[in-house]
Amino acid sequence: MTMTTDEVPGRFRLREDWTAVALGAVLLVLIAGGWLVFQPPGFKWTMAGGPGVMFKPGVLQAMGYAGGVVVLAYGAQMLAGEATVKGWGLEYVLFALVLGMIGGALGLGKLLAGAIRTELYIKTGLVLFGATIVFPELLKAGALGLVQALGVVAVVWYVALWLSRRLKVDDESAAMLASAVSICGVSAAIAACGVIQGDRRKLSLITSLVMLVAMPMMVVMPWIAKWTGMPELVAGAWFGGTLDTSGSVAAAGAQVSKAAEKIGIIVKFSQNVLIGVAALFISVWWASRGKGEGRKVTAMVIWERFPKFVLGFMGASLIFSFAPEWLGGEALRAEPLRKTIESWRTLWFAMAFVSIGLETRPGEIFGKGNGGTAAAFIGAQAFNVVWTLVLAWVLFSGRFFALPVLK
Repeated sequence: MTMTTDEVPGRFRLREDWTAVALGAVLLVLIAGGWLVFQPPGFKWTMAGGPGVMFKPGVLQAMGYAGGVVVLAYGAQMLAGEATVKGWGLEYVLFALVLGMIGGALGLGKLLAGAIRTELYIKTGLVLFGATIVFPELLKAGALGLVQALGVVAVVWYVALWLSRRLKVDDESAAMLASAVSICGVSAAIAACGVIQGDRRKLSLITSLVMLVAMPMMVVMPWIAKWTGMPELVAGAWFGGTLDTSGSVAAAGAQVSKAAEKIGIIVKFSQNVLIGVAALFISVWWASRGKGEGRKVTAMVIWERFPKFVLGFMGASLIFSFAPEWLGGEALRAEPLRKTIESWRTLWFAMAFVSIGLETRPGEIFGKGNGGTAAAFIGAQAFNVVWTLVLAWVLFSGRFFALPVLK
């Protein structure tokens, strides 16, 4: 029988956090040194050409090493990599969750019980994610991208939390929902779940909502931008601040112009940077609530509850951002290396959502009692769309501030 989050002993959580940091650190050293036996391949293919990518040597080797969970994780990435599916904005997370649930319905949950380590996969993936957050990239948009990110995250997070409480959404779901809407969708929801040791079934619902809401937004928002004659940089900043996945931001921006695509990705990156700061805030906020333990909240109590994997996330980000040249700083910040790290992060996240699916039944995600969560998410996202448009126009219209020069 699998323990729920609330049943996991504190000492085990601590060991798991440090294990995730260690795993992430070892993987980053191996990736940066070029010593890995294989690298996760890309999953770009078309229905006409067939999914032959699944049979590349690296994929088969990975399957042989890690077994069923990795097979399903690769299957999810393969489905999400088909050209038409990518055009729709569907992400691997949704496919990983669905394949996991199908596997669970077929009895694979018991067969693969030893490989279902959701929290470890999530935390290790987040440590890897930290290495892709390179602070000098913010300079590409000057201070404007960061100002918008701060304005969006701070205001939208509070409004989403307030709305969730008004609709009687539980605190765990509210924290994950607010993080997803205000920061960067799935990755932020995952980080919030890890910080508060949240219920993974609630995380499944939030991530499913992220995917489902992003699809129509990715189509409608570029149409509105073109129909209204919105300035390119305003449109891109609007997309970057509201769409919850980098892929959907790029797809929406590309429908307007190359400049809109570039500024959208930079603004989204600026919000990604704030995941570590938001994790620190959420951990202190969550600890200060006490959760019925009756303990006085002291610095020691906050440290005990603080998710140690966040230190790995922030440490990786700082090292890969500011490593001196004698440590290979330029190579650590190179785009090919970052893409390799992103592919590994995607694999760990995909394994996490396969594991969630294996332990979940569809009725638990979309069953009764979740209407309030869906309403809160949609309402918070609607506010986000309006508020971010206002900020994007003020910052990127050229009326009040000098616009960044994009190369």
